[in-house]
Amino acid sequence: ISPNSSEIWIYETKNSEDVTTWEKIHTLTEHDGHVTCIDWCHNSDVIVSCSHDRNAYVWNYEDGGWKPTLVILRIQRAATSVRWSPAGNKFAVSSAAKCVPVCNYEAEHNFWVSKTIRKHKSTVLCVDWCVNNKFVVTGSTDMKCRIFSAYVDGIDSPEDDGFGEVFPKQHEFGECLAEFSNIRSWINSVAWSPGGFRLAFTGQS
Repeated sequence: ISPNSSEIWIYETKNSEDVTTWEKIHTLTEHDGHVTCIDWCHNSDVIVSCSHDRNAYVWNYEDGGWKPTLVILRIQRAATSVRWSPAGNKFAVSSAAKCVPVCNYEAEHNFWVSKTIRKHKSTVLCVDWCVNNKFVVTGSTDMKCRIFSAYVDGIDSPEDDGFGEVFPKQHEFGECLAEFSNIRSWINSVAWSPGGFRLAFTGQS
């Protein structure tokens, strides 16, 4: 968790639902601004966090502690949320800079690099991944929910997994594949169904 500060606290739950028995065992202090989102990768046991300081860090557990790895976001405003892709080899960061960096690891340089999805007109508040690891859905204060291609050459499979007929440009990174404006208010949350053919989004209205 982050207690509305720049710190991240990790607790040992001791398999108990009673939070009064939990023990704080790690405090992560790399961020300089309020932490806005944390996501834990289910298949690699790695954490990613983002903050008002315009940075994201990937945390690996080594030698009894959590060590941060640099992420090159190149955004000029606060990061608002972050989500690991289903395969755990990419993550997406929404931001107040009207864009969504999609990051993957470069072992040669030991840091995470990003390619940027643009075409938003205002702050992007939320992001989620399709099960195929290739698409993201975003929600923005420009009152639009959008589906984008987050396909990265060399990381994602070029094979059509059933979406080619719906989205002919599915393998063109940053392409806006669909756009929804049903709610006519800020989009506060988005979620993709496990099957990949439905999504939901909520609005401030």
